[in-house]
Amino acid sequence: MIGGRQPLRGNKPADRRIRVERPHARYFRYTGKGIMTAKPAATAPTTALGRWTMDVKRVFIGKPLATDEESGERLSKKKALAIFSSDAISSSAYATEEILVVLLAAGAVAFTISIEIAVAIAILLAVVSTSYRQIGHAYPDGGGAYAVGRANFGKLAGIVAAGALLVDYILTVAVSISSAVEQITSAIPALLPLTVLLCVLFILMMTLGNLRGLRESGNIFAIPTYLFVFSALIMIGLGVYQVVVLHAGHTATNPLPGAPNPLEPLTILLVLRAFASGSVALTGVEAIANGVPAFHKPESKNAATTLTVMAALLAILFVGITYIADAYVIVPSADQTVVAQVATTVFGTDSIGFYMFQTFTALILILAANTSYNAFPRLAAILAQDNLMPRQFGFRGDRLAYTLGIAILSGMAILLVVLFHGDTNALIPLYSVGVFVSFTISQSGMVVHWLKVKGPRWRARLGINALGAVMTFVVLVVVLVSKAPYSLLVAVIIPVLVGMMLFIERQYEHASKQLEVKRGVVFGQPRRHERVVVPIPSLSRAVVQAIQVGRALSEDIQVVHVTDDRESGEKLRARFEQQFPGVPFVIVESPYRSLVRPFVTYLDVTSQDKEAMTLVIIPEYVAEHWWEQLLYNQTSKRLRRALLGRPDTVIAAVPYRREKEEPPAPTGTIEPEK
Repeated sequence: MIGGRQPLRGNKPADRRIRVERPHARYFRYTGKGIMTAKPAATAPTTALGRWTMDVKRVFIGKPLATDEESGERLSKKKALAIFSSDAISSSAYATEEILVVLLAAGAVAFTISIEIAVAIAILLAVVSTSYRQIGHAYPDGGGAYAVGRANFGKLAGIVAAGALLVDYILTVAVSISSAVEQITSAIPALLPLTVLLCVLFILMMTLGNLRGLRESGNIFAIPTYLFVFSALIMIGLGVYQVVVLHAGHTATNPLPGAPNPLEPLTILLVLRAFASGSVALTGVEAIANGVPAFHKPESKNAATTLTVMAALLAILFVGITYIADAYVIVPSADQTVVAQVATTVFGTDSIGFYMFQTFTALILILAANTSYNAFPRLAAILAQDNLMPRQFGFRGDRLAYTLGIAILSGMAILLVVLFHGDTNALIPLYSVGVFVSFTISQSGMVVHWLKVKGPRWRARLGINALGAVMTFVVLVVVLVSKAPYSLLVAVIIPVLVGMMLFIERQYEHASKQLEVKRGVVFGQPRRHERVVVPIPSLSRAVVQAIQVGRALSEDIQVVHVTDDRESGEKLRARFEQQFPGVPFVIVESPYRSLVRPFVTYLDVTSQDKEAMTLVIIPEYVAEHWWEQLLYNQTSKRLRRALLGRPDTVIAAVPYRREKEEPPAPTGTIEPEK
């Protein structure tokens, strides 16, 4: 607080208190009401590039939010259902197709059991979602499988779960966006050559939406999610009415169109493969448990309610679409997705209903990636707090979003889309492994949790988790075997991520030990710099400022000029001694035109006292425009790199920036408070 009196014009008494907010900011504004406010440094960039960048950032991302505004960014259950459930709900658009693609190999006989497989997956969904309700209550700080695995099996299990989740979230973006584009090309085949470009554009759009923050993301994503749910329920209702009441439907022919020749026999292994493929419907179930802290209070209760609604909607949509596809014997095709064929069958070819449903399906699949955009950065931030990821992942941007996590997620998803040409069927084999690794760890961890904690109805809860652990483990094994070699690729990537996180943790621990300040040590008066050395190329305002800083720090100051032209060096010395009388000026000749090596050698030769500290002050000119930065301070940077790590040497850069002419100061003064 700075206080004092300010004389005012006229005969009014000058006894107003002046209050300064943000006293360390660069610019201050007197409001005329006894309050002086300061513009944040972020609104006053020092370069033209900085001003332009800040303006663009404000347009696309929005104004900054203070940390204490975070509570306003919490999610209601309606918005959370749209944000966290869009991934799981949207998987109903391609899960049925994954079942039918496998059963196609056995022909018409196998197609008759698609509905039974869908019901079995719905039962698994009920078990897993019930378990994750319990996880949300037991671990309300988020983290999901990572928190459960670490708490009940130790650090390594938690890290494995975290690695699987990170891979899962990246693939969620790639699969959801690719599937969305397939829905678009199913309705508009002319866009098929633009598949990859459309995928990249949609990912960039999602990135921008999430950088704006949770609340605005919820507003953007809620409407398309609910439009898809309502339109899908209408489609299923009409389809069931046509089949049950009007007795519509087809009889399966053998062989089915597009089926391989010869056909495979319907074996238990084929059924398990179809079950494992269709289990991609469960992807995204864990997102709500991972994002419990994002809900309004009471967080755990609201998250549990949202999870139940999401699981019920997903089961209805998935089983309903599979039932209609089974009744009409819809066969997977390269031209149209299965869900597009269902919409065509129910609403009619080229009808408004068909195009509206395809639009809503594409939108929710695009927005389904938002589940990962909320979960991936939060999990990365939790890992950063535990020193398993770079700590930058824990820093939040202007809009309270974990900016680095969002950027990394987008970059990896774009890479996958480009490598696999936006083909959903090629990406899905990579998708299931990480999901079921995390499911198995979380379910098994909850079994251990109930054995340790017990509590009300703990035996029933343990039984649910144990059943879920067995079921998800079986699916994991089937996925690994049936989806090879792509599934094995993910099985290799996860251990690589685990090794990377362990390496980061070890590096942080090593650095922490090196930087640790032992308790009980009393620090006395710090040692003064025995000498200050200022390297200068010429005499300028930047050099003058650096020398004056050095003189304020120590009486033993030396100004060093390295040159290959002694005559010009002597001219500089003559001028220097006139303007800085009494300050030693040293010329270091460099016949080979080198600068850095001669200067470092001079420091080595003149350092007589090995215990003394040398402070090297490097003058730097701060360019006003971005393009000027390439023209200045290159030598200073080279010199600083050469001196880093030199024993008993401290490097200080003294920047100088030519200030623009300021407007005349107002009359009166602000006196310091006594």
